[in-house]
Amino acid sequence: MCYVIVTCRSMTWTLLTLLGTLAIVAALISPYWLIGKTQTWQPSLYARKNLTEYETIQDQLSETFQPSIGLYNRCTRLHTARAIKDLGLNCGTFVTGFDMSNERFPDAWKAALFMFATASALLVFTVITSVLSLCVRAMCKKSIFTVSGLIQSIAGLFLIIGLVLYPAGWDSTRIKQLCGKEAGPYVIDECTLGWAFFLLLGGTVCVFICSVLSMQAETSTSSDKVESEILDGKNLICVL
Repeated sequence: MCYVIVTCRSMTWTLLTLLGTLAIVAALISPYWLIGKTQTWQPSLYARKNLTEYETIQDQLSETFQPSIGLYNRCTRLHTARAIKDLGLNCGTFVTGFDMSNERFPDAWKAALFMFATASALLVFTVITSVLSLCVRAMCKKSIFTVSGLIQSIAGLFLIIGLVLYPAGWDSTRIKQLCGKEAGPYVIDECTLGWAFFLLLGGTVCVFICSVLSMQAETSTSSDKVESEILDGKNLICVL
């Protein structure tokens, strides 16, 4: 017979597992890991021929933007035509393959991307097991909470390795063009860290918290109160 057991600690673990995984995935697909130095936008030669001298001067003085870059994508202004200047930054991937040179796609970023992708796959698996834990208690003859907590710890280690590898790629030509000539490993010169980097950092902390909470969740679902509810013949058991 299937028993659905929900406790405060098991539900907290499930929700944090989901939130942590979503935060990490959102950070990985974001192009806002590094925010570049402020750059000036200028109309193209064709566009300037169709503007008055006053309009051209005003545009050149007022149009500035900050490009940004992620692990495999970037945002910058590509268009210089006056008619489409209000479209804002153009975002897209700059990676065409893992065989790209280190100067265009740093080898450290390739390794970091592999670590992050592996961690994300493991965390997606734990999201599934955390939901299944409501009515499933064992997996391969082991507690589903223990297995999930172990996988979360491994995923957290992959994330830490990726976070350490990521700044090692700041000495590439692409980053120096974005941040300045003084950029190098663990030195970003005129750039600043974007919100996506801190989101992944927070998601990593959340993953380790979840790995600890998994033990608490297991304890709460096997308490005497839960056993008493099962003996009373209840199939849906909610315990604070």
